[in-house]
Amino acid sequence: MVGTLDCAMEPAGPGPREPATLPGMTVAAVILSSTTEGALSDTLGQPRVRRLVDLAWSGGALPVVVIAPDPDGAVEASLQGTEASYGSPAPREAGPVGQMVRGAELAAAEVRETTAALIWPARMTWVGPETITSLIEAHGPDPATVLLPAWQGEPGWPVLVPLVHLDAMRTIAPDLMPLDVVHALVGAVPARVIEMGDPGVIHDVDTAREDLPTYEGPPDPPGGHTHEWGADVASEAGLPEP
Repeated sequence: MVGTLDCAMEPAGPGPREPATLPGMTVAAVILSSTTEGALSDTLGQPRVRRLVDLAWSGGALPVVVIAPDPDGAVEASLQGTEASYGSPAPREAGPVGQMVRGAELAAAEVRETTAALIWPARMTWVGPETITSLIEAHGPDPATVLLPAWQGEPGWPVLVPLVHLDAMRTIAPDLMPLDVVHALVGAVPARVIEMGDPGVIHDVDTAREDLPTYEGPPDPPGGHTHEWGADVASEAGLPEP
């Protein structure tokens, strides 16, 4: 059933929450836009990346890094007054995986306690801050596992990648598209899917906010048991096996 988002899909309270750091670890958000126009596109009255920064911070991510082409400085200017930092993209020949690695490296350089990065394509504008918090909480007891948020069994974004797997990411072919990069990564390292009940993890900016399915929330605690990524998950999600 199609419905509108309730207030749970918006940043809570009049100001940002404290970052959801865990003892000895913190989780960054790496927001990636392949174009300047996409980064600055109006989204509910804000530049797209500015909205995503607010969502990431409200959910507890720290640091927040935005990677996008910025020939005139407009993207960096749009981040003024936020907790985010701007990073120039990796060389074009590095491909999508190169941008992911670049963002994670910048986050680790900014906050040395960073243990994972949420890889967040800027087109995914409707992700709720509760989803970010839940992924961070799930990372605590499971620090070496890639975590994929799902809505009704379908994995989506942002994907939480522990930084211990950056070397594995660096071996992935640069000509792969972002979803294929994720498939390659979860075929090589531990990974699991966590149901979030958040339609924003699979519905991107092409879906109008008012057309989003109703937010349901996670059916289980984020740190609880969920099935491992593999043939069963791929089958449920209608995806090719990794």
